[in-house]
Amino acid sequence: MSGSLKKYYWFALFALASLQYMLWIQEGGILSVRELNQKIKHQQLENSLARANNTTLLAEINDLKQGTQAIEERARSELGMIKQGETFYQVTHQEGD
Repeated sequence: MSGSLKKYYWFALFALASLQYMLWIQEGGILSVRELNQKIKHQQLENSLARANNTTLLAEINDLKQGTQAIEERARSELGMIKQGETFYQVTHQEGD
């Protein structure tokens, strides 16, 4: 191999190695694009869950604004309140039954 051909060979090898580095490792390369795609999918899942939660909360807000049924349900379940004139019965189970 002549001297100038060796130089071209080494130059081509260096250029190929540089291109491979840029393609795989450098920012914007294949590995970083894959990582970003995974982050996007994860964020889309979180957004979907947040939208579902927001829809539930909006329905509850509308129910609280428009009627007393939701307020009554919360008072009964969270505060243990009963209506005037109602009788409250608590059933307990004994051990061994």
